[in-house]
Amino acid sequence: VQLQASGGGLVQAGGSLRLSCAASGRTFSSYAMGWFRQTPGKEREFVAAISWSGGSTYYADSVKGRFTISRTNAKNTLYLQMNSLKPEDTAVYYCVRKMNGPYYQGHEDDDWGQGTLVTVSS
Repeated sequence: VQLQASGGGLVQAGGSLRLSCAASGRTFSSYAMGWFRQTPGKEREFVAAISWSGGSTYYADSVKGRFTISRTNAKNTLYLQMNSLKPEDTAVYYCVRKMNGPYYQGHEDDDWGQGTLVTVSS
């Protein structure tokens, strides 16, 4: 079971980044997926989630209208398009395969990727 996130980097405030997450090990199209993020000293926080089909999406209030989550089941890949980035978006971003629990909360049964660092400069 593997989730490989990529696409992080350094960007100026107002800029954009697109994160990708390549999934393997389970039937990708069978599970909801999500993105969480974490900054040092803080708990991981929910960013966005998407249903197995891609038909339903959910966002944290802090990113609504700026971030877009999507998936391509044929490519076993999850995406997070991040626009109008702010310094407070700086964090390590993790893709998550939701195995249990509500979409906005991590669960011990979930599969977690290794994370990709996003740094937004002011």
